[in-house]
Amino acid sequence: MTSAVTLIRSAALSDAAQYAYAATAPAGARLIFLAGSCPLNADGSTAGIGDFAAQAASCIDNMKTALNAAGARITDVISTRVLVASSDQADLVSAWNVVRDAFGDHDVPSTLLGVTVLGYDHQLVEIEAVAAVLDAEQID
Repeated sequence: MTSAVTLIRSAALSDAAQYAYAATAPAGARLIFLAGSCPLNADGSTAGIGDFAAQAASCIDNMKTALNAAGARITDVISTRVLVASSDQADLVSAWNVVRDAFGDHDVPSTLLGVTVLGYDHQLVEIEAVAAVLDAEQID
């Protein structure tokens, strides 16, 4: 299945960023807006307490589950916002490295933010995402 997402880079912008600066989806693509993916286990408990990387990995796993339920996969993601409850840049980078590795070559436009607090007990990371897919009848 081909992704509807086209990643855009510009030679006029720094290549230091580990993501594309923009992305598009063709007219007629179905957009999927995911709620913030949280590091919650199936029983509602928080995964990876105190561990930014473990929580980021749990968020990615939960995001993949939500994408699958919507008929999409990680390569259909068009943008992300990664929220990290810390003012320490090293903590943000720890979470970001997991996200970057999960997306691999599909390095979608992303924003990484340090925030003061997130919604669940012991939650350190949350990942918002938007995806775009072409359903089978649109491909024909």
